[in-house]
Amino acid sequence: MLIKLSMRIGIDDTDSPEGMCTTYLASVLIKRLEKQGFPVREARLVRLNPNVREKTRGNAAIAILVEGDPNEAFELTCRSVEELGMLNAPNTHPGVVVTEEQLPVEFYRKALTSFCTIEEAVKILDSNKAIFKGYKLGRGLIGATAAVAAENDDWTFELLTYRLAGSFGTIRSVDKNSLFSAELLTFPHTWDSVDSENDVVVCVPHTPDPVLFGIRGESPEWIQLARSAVKSEPVGIEQMFVTNQGTDGHILIYKDGGLIEGHSYRFNGTVSGMPQTGTGGHVSVRIESDHLSIVCMAYEPTKKFRDVIRALIPGDSIVVFGSYKNGSLNLEKVYVAQLAENLKIRPPVCQKCSKRMKSAGIKKGYKCRTCHEKTMDSEKTITPRELTPGWYEVPSIARRHLAKPLARFQEGTAIGVLKKE
Repeated sequence: MLIKLSMRIGIDDTDSPEGMCTTYLASVLIKRLEKQGFPVREARLVRLNPNVREKTRGNAAIAILVEGDPNEAFELTCRSVEELGMLNAPNTHPGVVVTEEQLPVEFYRKALTSFCTIEEAVKILDSNKAIFKGYKLGRGLIGATAAVAAENDDWTFELLTYRLAGSFGTIRSVDKNSLFSAELLTFPHTWDSVDSENDVVVCVPHTPDPVLFGIRGESPEWIQLARSAVKSEPVGIEQMFVTNQGTDGHILIYKDGGLIEGHSYRFNGTVSGMPQTGTGGHVSVRIESDHLSIVCMAYEPTKKFRDVIRALIPGDSIVVFGSYKNGSLNLEKVYVAQLAENLKIRPPVCQKCSKRMKSAGIKKGYKCRTCHEKTMDSEKTITPRELTPGWYEVPSIARRHLAKPLARFQEGTAIGVLKKE
C-alpha cells in the first residue's frame, strides 16, 4: 500500500530561446503524476528576480504540491525533464528538487529580490534531506529550490493553455477580438490579456514555445470566465497556476545607502531637474532624497508613460518603482504625491511704453530700453499642470510579470490623469 506523503516538486531551467517552456513541462508532468495515482494539490508558477542575467525569458520556476512517494515522484520528474527539456541548448541547465520539508522561505525571498548561488541552494537541500539533481551546470537548482521554498501573503493566478504538439513553432491562431471581449468582460479582475491603449494583444507569445495564450487574474473563477470568451485554435492541455505575478514581490523599500545593481526598489524623492528626451525617445529625470540622487528612465517601449515623466517639474514629490540597472532606475510605475507650482518668472511689461523690459543685472531688477523706466518687480504667472496627483504605470506591453498593476490596487485608489493629449 502506497504511503501518502506531502511533498513539493521543484523544476527550473528546462527551456531555451529556441523552444520549450518549464510551465508546459510541469503541466505534462502533472498529468503523468495524476495518471500514476499521485494526488496533485496545487501547481505554482514562481517568478524570481527579473534582472538575473542567465534567465531565459521571464525567470519562472515551478513548484508542484503533491502527495505520494517522493522517490517515485523524483524519478518520474527526472524522466520528464530528460524527455522534454532542452538539454542540448548551451545555456539550459535544469534542476529538479523533491522535498517533504518546508525549505527556508528566506532563500525564496533572496532569489526574488537578489541573487543566489548554486552552492547556497545545494547546502539548503542537503541540510533538509531533499532529493535533487542538477543537469549540466545545475543552475536550475537555484530556481527549483526557491520555488519549493516560496510562501507569500499575496498570490494571484494564471491559466496557461498549450498548443497541440504538432503545432509547436508554427503561427498561432487566437482571435484578437475575442481577447478584447474577454478583457471587457472581466477587467479589473483579470489583467494584461491585451493592451487596450496600444491596441495590442499581450497574452499570446511570439516565441516558438508551446504556450498558446495565458490569462492572469485574481481568482480561478474570473479567469475561467475570461477563458470562455476566447476563440482560438484547438488547445492541447491547459493548467491553472497559483503565482506571485502582479504582486511587486521583487521590490525592496529603499531606506539609505547605495543602490545595488540588479535589485528593484521603491524610492521616495523629489524631482530635481527637468526631464530630458534622449536618443531613441528614452526619457530621463533626476530625483533626490536626503540620502540619494538618481536618474530614472522611461524607455521607448513604455510609450505614453513617457509623457507622464516628461510632465514632471522640479519640486514634484513622487514615489518611483523600478529596477536599478547600469546606474539608473528603470521605471515600472510612479506615484505623484504632490505637485509643485509651475511658476514662470519673466521681465515685466513697462507701465509707460508697454514694451517688455530687460534684466538690469543680478539683483538690479529690470530696465526699459525704450524709456529707461526701472522696476524691481518681475512678472509671475502660474501655469496649470498637465498632471494630476495619483498613480501612473507603464502599459501592459511593457509590464514585467512581477509588477503589480493598478488594476490590483484597492478601489478608491487615486489614478492620475495626464491632461495633454
